[in-house]
Amino acid sequence: MNLSTALVTGANKGIGKEIARQLAAEGLTVYVGSRDADRGRRAVEEIGGDARLLVLDVTDAGSVAAAAKEVESLDILVNNAGVQVDGGSAPDAGVDSFRRTYETNVFGVLAVTNAFLPALRRSASPRIVNVSSGTGSLTWSADPEHHFAASAGAAAAYRSSKSALNALTLFYAQALADEGFKVNALAPGLRATDLAPGIAESGGDPAEGAAGAVRLALLPGDGPTGGFFSWDGTPVPW
Repeated sequence: MNLSTALVTGANKGIGKEIARQLAAEGLTVYVGSRDADRGRRAVEEIGGDARLLVLDVTDAGSVAAAAKEVESLDILVNNAGVQVDGGSAPDAGVDSFRRTYETNVFGVLAVTNAFLPALRRSASPRIVNVSSGTGSLTWSADPEHHFAASAGAAAAYRSSKSALNALTLFYAQALADEGFKVNALAPGLRATDLAPGIAESGGDPAEGAAGAVRLALLPGDGPTGGFFSWDGTPVPW
């Protein structure tokens, strides 16, 4: 049995819930981060194992601080909570759409990671996994042969927020390397979730994407850090 402890944000549904389920199945104690207590409780019941509710709104400083006080030690942090509020291109999107998207996808990750660093530093093998997106790859978006380039910058707020998240992943990996941290980003692929209604429902099984996050969460000591990987372990270009 794995005696490690993990926190997954946005774990009451979608890929986050599947990540929590798979980690619990591995024998970990899993804090199911959910901003809605009722939905979180239902998710905990469905996940089973040693899953525990942790009420956590990544966009609320008070909520983040209160949640961090409830977790004394932590081995794994999976920053999964994310939103897509506007599918428009940069010329069409409003500034408010960018602010709302970055509040969760970037600033929320920064706030949660920093708040839980003291708990992670008590671990012998701390791991941080940031659930990003292949659409955040600037290399792919700039490649005229790639289908992301053909989308003419659609979902600019979401995609750029994931590019920023990728940068944060690299910076955390570099800053925490001497402390034994492994910090990586995951591109789970298009999955059947409610992230982008009308698009994501046509995607693949969330459990398949979640397996990639679990693989990074349970990396051995000689595993990579500061990387960006697809759900199947293939490196993704920045």
